[in-house]
Order: sequence, then C-alpha cells, then structure tokens
Amino acid sequence: MDPFSLQNKVILITGASSGIGRSCSVECSRRGADLILIGRNHDELMKTASLLDPKSKVEVVTEDITQTDNLETMIARNVLILGKISGFIHCAGIEKTLPLKKHSSALYRDIFEINVIAGFEIAKILSLKKYKDETASFVFIASVAGMVGEPGKAAYSASKGAVISGARSLAMELCRSNIRVNSISPAMINTPILEKMFEDIGEDASLEITREHPLGIGNPEDVAYACVFLLSDASKWITGTNIVVDGGYSAH
Repeated sequence: MDPFSLQNKVILITGASSGIGRSCSVECSRRGADLILIGRNHDELMKTASLLDPKSKVEVVTEDITQTDNLETMIARNVLILGKISGFIHCAGIEKTLPLKKHSSALYRDIFEINVIAGFEIAKILSLKKYKDETASFVFIASVAGMVGEPGKAAYSASKGAVISGARSLAMELCRSNIRVNSISPAMINTPILEKMFEDIGEDASLEITREHPLGIGNPEDVAYACVFLLSDASKWITGTNIVVDGGYSAH
C-alpha cells in the first residue's frame, strides 16, 4: 500500500477555482481522491473539474463560504453523494496590501471572515461523526506573512497568524476524534493574484521580491505536494504543525 495514496478518500477543497486551490484539486485527484470543490466562480470551478483525473468522482459547489448558515446543509448534501470526508483543505482567502492608514475595521472583518472564520466553521462541521471518516486530516493554507513582518499587511498577516495558531489549538482538541490538523505557510506563489500585484507595483519592485526568495517564486503545485503529504497516511504522526513552503524566504 502506497502511504502517499489518497485512494478511497473524499477531500473537500475551498478556493478550488484557481491558484493553489486548483493545483491541490488536480494533485489530490491524481492520487485517487474523490473531491468536493468549492468556490465562488462557477466557470472557473468547472475548468478545475475538467483538469481532474477522469476516475475521480467530483462535486462542484458554487458557494460563498462566508455565508456560514448555509455550510452544514451544503456539506450534508455532498457527503450523501460521495461519502464521509477524509480530508479538508482551506485554500480560499483574500490578500490586501495597504498602508496602515488605509486599513479599516471593514477590511479586517472581510479578510478574517474568509481567511479564518469560514475555514474554522467548516472544520467544526466536518469534525462531527456524521460527516467525517474514521480518521481525517485538515490542512489550512496560511502564509509566511503570518510568521514574519511585512509592511502594508497588518490585516492579512494577522489573519494568517490566526490560522497558524488556531490550527494548533484545533489539533489539540480534535486529536481525540482521530482528526489531524496542520497548516502550510507559502511565500510568493505564481498565481493570478501575484501576476496582478507585479503589474501594479512595476518591474523593479517585482524583481526585488523575486530576489528575496533564494529558490525563486514558487508554483502552486509546490504547495499542493505538501498538502497531499499532510492528507495522506504518510503523515499519520504529524499534527499541530506549520509547514513552511517558501523557497527560503523566511530563512533570511
């Protein structure tokens, strides 16, 4: 038996319509998982679904996960179709880089709603016996911004720090239910969000950011491979940790 296989596992992935979420969906599918893909953009979710291994069963859910009252109904419906959940990846998130004077209470709320609260609410529901497999693994996509200071990212960094510390507490609480909980902290990853940011800040600033990563800017699959490991039985003795996938950024 391959300990890295995801055969016979049902994985729920938020933010599956692009970037890291899309790559996680593809890599989980390649290793035999069936998938529940959640995102706000139906067309992009269908594009993700078209990239999956044809043997994977997939349910596509177009949903705003900040509307937390709808979450349990949506999860119950999909568990009925595909079976109990073995894994969960919270990839959905938003990033804002703004000077502190432009931060507002609304900005903090918007970022925390999607980056932190929605993920923890889903974890709460998936931890119930009626929805989870005998054993399960939850993975939260955090960020190196939750570990090191970066100008203009007070709200974003705070949200990702909350993800890292919250995941540790969930790990301690949910281990009695045979659920492992970990986070992954990437640095800059080559996604549409990064491309837009590089366009906005110009070539010189973009080159400077690239140089801060000794191994260069990462690709979504670099994070997806770490997710596959944490979802698989190969990591069955790992919980409450934060895996840094940053091309050496935080080693400076």
